[in-house]
Amino acid sequence: MATEVTLPALGESVTEGTVTRWLKQVGDTVAVDEPLLEVSTDKVDTEIPS
Repeated sequence: MATEVTLPALGESVTEGTVTRWLKQVGDTVAVDEPLLEVSTDKVDTEIPS
């Protein structure tokens, strides 16, 4: 099931990606700019910060 998530700009032509790994679990403390998840697109694999 697809869920829409707003991500920072990953590139000029990148319009969608796949969450490949969650770096935080439910209940974990999250600090500013701490990596939350990894996203894979056809052009880039990157960590997405809080």
